[in-house]
Amino acid sequence: MTFRLKPKDCVQLVFHRGVKVKSTQGFSFEDASGLLQWAAADRAVVTLRDLADVKAKKKALCQVVVQWMEATSQ
Repeated sequence: MTFRLKPKDCVQLVFHRGVKVKSTQGFSFEDASGLLQWAAADRAVVTLRDLADVKAKKKALCQVVVQWMEATSQ
């Protein structure tokens, strides 16, 4: 995961599967939180508008991060 600090009105956390593009065959990820916005079949983004937004999404975001790490570490 990486942070995207632009645009200026938010911070985005980019969920990707590594530096190189990988086949999406066999890859799936269930996002029960609804936080992820899919930018591509193998890459998603969470947008955080301000500190209140971060606090509101903190628990769900932490769960999604752990799930993503488990799903992509294979």
